[in-house]
Amino acid sequence: MNAFDEIVRPSLVRIAAPGAGYDPHGTHYWGSGFFIAPGWVLTCAHVVGKGEAAVWRGERALGITWQGGVTTGEVVLAKPRPADPDEPPYRWEFPDIALVRVPDAQDAACVWLSERPLDIPADVSLHGWSRETGDLGIRQGIGQAHATDGKALLLRGSLPVEGCSGGPVVDLKHGAVIGMNKGRGEHEGAAVPITALRELHDLRGGDILHTVLSEHDRHHLSRFRSTSAAGGGWTKAQADLRKGAPGFLPVARAHLFGRFAELPPPTGPGEVMVLVDDVKRRVLHSDYQSPIEHDPRTWRDGVGLLHDLRGREGGHDLDDDAVLLYAAKVVRHLAEQGRGGCRADGPQRAALGELGEWITTQGESAHQAIREEIAQVLDLRDAATPAVELEFQSVRERPAGHARADVLVEIDPVHYGDRYPWRVKLLYEGRTVSPLSGDDRGVRRADLRETLREPLADALRRGDSGEHLAAIEALLPRELFDEPLDTWRLSPEDDLFDEHSMALGERRIVVIRDRRRRDRPASPEWRRRWQAAVRGPLTVVPLRGEVPASGHGPGARRESRRATYARLSDAEDGTVPVYCGPVGSGDGLDAMAAAIAAGHPLALWRRCGQDHSDCREFHVRADELLARADGVDGLHRHIRSLRIISMDPDATPDTVSEAAWAASVAVLFDPPDRPPYDGVPLQAPPQLSGPST
Repeated sequence: MNAFDEIVRPSLVRIAAPGAGYDPHGTHYWGSGFFIAPGWVLTCAHVVGKGEAAVWRGERALGITWQGGVTTGEVVLAKPRPADPDEPPYRWEFPDIALVRVPDAQDAACVWLSERPLDIPADVSLHGWSRETGDLGIRQGIGQAHATDGKALLLRGSLPVEGCSGGPVVDLKHGAVIGMNKGRGEHEGAAVPITALRELHDLRGGDILHTVLSEHDRHHLSRFRSTSAAGGGWTKAQADLRKGAPGFLPVARAHLFGRFAELPPPTGPGEVMVLVDDVKRRVLHSDYQSPIEHDPRTWRDGVGLLHDLRGREGGHDLDDDAVLLYAAKVVRHLAEQGRGGCRADGPQRAALGELGEWITTQGESAHQAIREEIAQVLDLRDAATPAVELEFQSVRERPAGHARADVLVEIDPVHYGDRYPWRVKLLYEGRTVSPLSGDDRGVRRADLRETLREPLADALRRGDSGEHLAAIEALLPRELFDEPLDTWRLSPEDDLFDEHSMALGERRIVVIRDRRRRDRPASPEWRRRWQAAVRGPLTVVPLRGEVPASGHGPGARRESRRATYARLSDAEDGTVPVYCGPVGSGDGLDAMAAAIAAGHPLALWRRCGQDHSDCREFHVRADELLARADGVDGLHRHIRSLRIISMDPDATPDTVSEAAWAASVAVLFDPPDRPPYDGVPLQAPPQLSGPST
């Protein structure tokens, strides 16, 4: 028996049919689970799925038995979740995870969930209920988490036995749950990493996880403080593992996480990573950029990314200093945002002040430079007095900022038949690229929207930082320029109106860049025209010379490609080619090719067909728009406003008529020095500033 068997046991549950399922000798046992917060159990979706349709209809159809008693529970979140309650999946794909509400178990003991990224290989213990020996009882064993396959945690040694599915997997080095048993094969077992909880965050109703994890951290701080808690619980056991070790220790961590639990949660992973990156650049080196893109969803996850930092020469541990500086930055960030600061309610403001005081006291043992920086971040009146009131700056205007990163969607020309290879990346400060996902085999054009929905949502969560939203840059082959990316949604369309169901172009900057011009060095005229566009002002030049006067009718005089190129080459710098029709085929495609060859980095057009009679009005209105924009920095805000109005089904006729000319408007925004580079960039491209919400 290992040191954590007795600590795990009170949190273990067995899950079965209510009523007869409570009988330890009966035949209705389904699987295992464990409490992660008072009143909340985590298990596998395939375990609760044995309850069939009643479970997926939200009924309290789960029998829950643990050391504290017997009751029922209901599934709140699950992935996968059958679309039809009467038709469960044939296979339960990863993450195979379910969150169960157990209202009558508020006094249950809970496991400690790891905040660290997976550290493989790791010695682990496996826990759960099983009938493997004939009698239903708790089983545990020792094994090793030796690898991952991108989704599963692969196990050797003691493997999950039948009935243990949904039980916890404990990292014996750090004393924390890092996964839950899923099943076994012939030679190895599989566990669901505890990081799969983050996928539940993204489901409708997933915000409840912030409440659950806050209750988890309150529970452990309370247990550690309580003289009646046997042996000090998980925190004491973890402290025993770390006796004499340097760094940020379990007792301090329990206090910090318990205080984090009283704060408003982060809006997404980008908001956490901005602060983590700032800290790592401060304590490691100023040009630090993580080679791995993480996906934190809580303030506690940010702490997990600061463990085990070492000095430049592999010397002193830095994680204690780093964690305290990070916590101070969380305080400052929330105060400046008005979330927990001067504009927040009393309890939240008090919680933020108490955390600031705790950081100051805890930081007395930090290096002097970090102590001074913490005092500066917290803006203390007297750095030598820890219990002073914090002077929050939230009453001042927050300075203009940027998203943590923008999102780059690269789609290559067709390689195999009719399939377009694609990649989704993060673009930091207009320069550094971090790949996230992609498919070199490609998908058909008709499948691009659905295929890219989740990769885009994932990238945007990582790129957003609080009120600063990531822009979307789509690097496309020219035949896809009319693809309506700005109308795509991150969730399927339904009657619910929220930030996920809105079209991308209603909330964010969405621009198109030319894939083909990246195959060669930037031309001098492209660079020259871009510099002029940044300076402003901007004016219109017709993309096709005949259209404003003659329209698209059959009698219109067609301007040849060479003539278009000659005219657009002679156009003054600061002019923007404008067209009232699509550019992905036909005359529009020819003219766009000429504009790009002439070095134009900006263009406006609308994707609608050529069956319209307002060509002249479109060009006049576009000219007025560009004049108001006064350079590239002002263009995006005006385009976004027009998209919101033109997409509004409830807009008044007068409002619609004002924006009708811009329905389905698209923007080519293609700086010459934006990645992927064709060579060494000659100048720093401007950051695309996303709108605030």
